[in-house]
Amino acid sequence: MKSFSRSERVNEQIRRELADLIRSGLKDPRIARQMMLVTLTDVEVTPDYAHAKVFYTSLSTEDQRASVDQTLKAAAGFLRRELGRRIRIHHIPELHFHYDTSVERGTHLAHLIDEAVKSDNPGQELPVAAEADRSEAPVKRSDGSLGDE
Repeated sequence: MKSFSRSERVNEQIRRELADLIRSGLKDPRIARQMMLVTLTDVEVTPDYAHAKVFYTSLSTEDQRASVDQTLKAAAGFLRRELGRRIRIHHIPELHFHYDTSVERGTHLAHLIDEAVKSDNPGQELPVAAEADRSEAPVKRSDGSLGDE
C-alpha cells in the first residue's frame, strides 16, 4: 500500500524546489533580502496540475507583508519557468501565492486557552499543562525513604 499519493509527492517536490529557488535563485539583492524572511508552508496542486496554491509565512511586519506578497506574485512567472527546468511533470502549474494565517491563528488560540486557564485558576501560577507534567511518583529522600516531596 502506498503511503503517499503522487499528488502529495508532487506538492512536496514543488514546495522544496520553490523554497530553493526563492532562497538562491532571485538575483536582485533587495528581493533576496526580503525573501529570506519567507517560509513556504504548503503547496496544493489541482488534480489537472494547471494551478498550484503556494502558502507561505513571513517574519516581516504587516506593512511589509503586502510588499512580500507583491514580490512573490511578480516573480511567479520566473519561478514557474525555473521550476519547469528542475522537475519533470507533464504540465508545470501556474503559481498562486497565499499568505498562510494558520500559524497566527494557532498562536491566537493558544493565547485564548492560556487566558481561560488563568481566569479559571486566578491564584495559581503554573499553567495546567505544567502541572500535568509533574509525576505523581513518590520522591526518594536523601535517607533512602520514599516521600511526597
